[in-house]
Amino acid sequence: MPDQIHLGIIGASPTVGWAHRAHLPAVPAAVAFELTAACTTRMETATESATRYGARMAFDDYRNMLQHREIDAVAVVIRVPAHYDITKDAINAGKHVFTEWPLGRTTEEARELAALAREKGVRTIVGLQSRAAPAVMHMKELVDTGYVGEILSCSLRQIGSGVLSRDSGRTWQREVELGANTLTISAGHAIDALRFVVGDFARVSAKLTTQVPQWHETDTDVMVDVTSPDNILVNGTLENGAIASIHVASIPWAGKGLTMEIYGRDGTLKATSGGSTNVGSVKLEGAQGTDDLIEIDIPAHHTYVSEETPKGPPFNVGQMYDQFGKGIQGKDSSYPDFDTAVELHVLIDAIRQSSDEGREIDVSAG
Repeated sequence: MPDQIHLGIIGASPTVGWAHRAHLPAVPAAVAFELTAACTTRMETATESATRYGARMAFDDYRNMLQHREIDAVAVVIRVPAHYDITKDAINAGKHVFTEWPLGRTTEEARELAALAREKGVRTIVGLQSRAAPAVMHMKELVDTGYVGEILSCSLRQIGSGVLSRDSGRTWQREVELGANTLTISAGHAIDALRFVVGDFARVSAKLTTQVPQWHETDTDVMVDVTSPDNILVNGTLENGAIASIHVASIPWAGKGLTMEIYGRDGTLKATSGGSTNVGSVKLEGAQGTDDLIEIDIPAHHTYVSEETPKGPPFNVGQMYDQFGKGIQGKDSSYPDFDTAVELHVLIDAIRQSSDEGREIDVSAG
């Protein structure tokens, strides 16, 4: 296809990581994009990914890929601490950029990247995949068209299991300063889904705790100290006056997934997932003028990807590539850009500040 966007993926491991699980399987079915280049830190793995997914080029240094004139856009799918430098280099090289969430370790990094992207005139998207989940999009559509009427209150509960142990390649997430933990990732994605549906927060009151202060490294048999929070409690008031209650946690066993409920004067909406809205499948139910919830079918117009797109993690990522591609090509498209990421970073800062200071925080002051 002559007008396809030539994409390079940074962090394109053929065996592990989010690119392996979601981005690499999604791109071949994304009609706006051609996977042109795969980049890792080792040429053998970059070449393996390129061969497996049909890319014409492989790189072991992302800087060399950014210098290639044929590359129009890049996806930054690596550990959060490296997002800032590589995304900044990509913007300065004039590439459109898809960076995974969190955009940076800090709000300051995110603000700088958003401002630089505006200055350079490149398109950006951040990997807040809940906004591309068909059920979540339909939930928002129903709220916007008056299904529940005036929103009175809403609640969000997401409990995931597996906090006690992990291999040493993933225990870096124990350090809160590195920006990838239950607050920023699990809660970040879940809270973003809620605010996407019901609107932004005006004020928050929060409590963050680390209930499991050590993790067991399964491959080294070492116990390591943890500073990242694993339980997040938030009460808040939305800009529209509704109140919200949120509990997101990483616990040892039998996590029950996600439940998000919107209560209005005229009706109720409920979304449930065995995992999370950004990755897992979502069931949507509703009730109007009755206490009996019924399942709501999701209209086809919320599905952008082709039938060839695998279910699971690649699905919502593929949805985002479709949205991003349309934006790059100048077509009408709505998706979370780096400015959206900054807004979520500011909200997370307010949640953290509220917990640290033991008081309610005005989010708009951020």
